[in-house]
Amino acid sequence: MRFLKFLLVGMFFGIVLVKSEVISWYRIYEMFRFQSFHMYGIIGTAVLSGILFLQISKKQHIKSVLGSEIFVPKKESGFLRYIIGGAIFGLGWGLIGACPGPMYVLVGTGIFSMLIVILFAIIGTLIYGAIKNKLPH
Repeated sequence: MRFLKFLLVGMFFGIVLVKSEVISWYRIYEMFRFQSFHMYGIIGTAVLSGILFLQISKKQHIKSVLGSEIFVPKKESGFLRYIIGGAIFGLGWGLIGACPGPMYVLVGTGIFSMLIVILFAIIGTLIYGAIKNKLPH
């Protein structure tokens, strides 16, 4: 019962993604061809909301579900790895037509082929976790 609020927020998030057409392959195509501001506006809003939430959580000492204080560690500097990682993420996004959040929403709208994409995203994450210490960071 204590996780009901997260289910409701997730359902609201899914409805917002569907209504704002974030899950539309055509909108993603427009974005990658620089033909529309629609997706950039949504991504910018998400980034600004994340920054705002983190600043509020730091000042108000907001706690997680488990009761521990939310802590975001400092990232190591490195330009090249972020460019390479972003390019890989962008290629996957462009090929699949969805980033991680909307993949689940697409399953909820009845596009069950996204389950294959989610499976391989999880496998890719597990592989990265297994070889992370061997990669140059």
